Amino acid sequence: MAFVALGDVVAAALLQTGRFTHSDALYVWGILAGSGVGLLASTLGRLYSSTYYALRDTRTPLRYALVRVALTTVLGYLFAIPLPRALGMNTVWGAAGLTASAGIAGWVEMLMLRRTLNSRIGHTGLPLDYIVKLWGAAVAGGIVAWLLKLTLPPMHPAMAAVIILGPYGLVFLGTTFLLRVSEASTVVLRLLRRR
Repeated sequence: MAFVALGDVVAAALLQTGRFTHSDALYVWGILAGSGVGLLASTLGRLYSSTYYALRDTRTPLRYALVRVALTTVLGYLFAIPLPRALGMNTVWGAAGLTASAGIAGWVEMLMLRRTLNSRIGHTGLPLDYIVKLWGAAVAGGIVAWLLKLTLPPMHPAMAAVIILGPYGLVFLGTTFLLRVSEASTVVLRLLRRR
């Protein structure tokens, strides 16, 4: 969530120096945001594939990987070439379409892997309340960071990133701690022990 709403801040802080301009940072942000579409699905898909391998089933993940490759190829072409033109966008934004299309294909693969694995071993996946807590914390942190971004005067991108992303991280951690997300509680307790 934060990267989608604040990715230009991250890209500018890391890359915007010399000949690398703010518009270049926005372009990089678009490409990475497209990758973010399938980040969770790709991670879960790799875990599901490993589960199949542990069950000595290599054919199922291979079949679904082939579906993913075919879907990525078709969607990649559509998102990279015809879609930017149809939307009246500069064709260089087709690169962001490529990463987004791969993310969509990743979701399809992960859902197929999960469906067949659930039929073999029972329910798998992340609990809905866990996902809601994480998204809620991300949205809360994103709102705070976005408001800070809108009110800041022009400054060096690295300084802006500290001022904008620092509060995002604190709000995210605090919200997940208050919502009793176990990983956040572990982090907070470790930080308190060090004091």
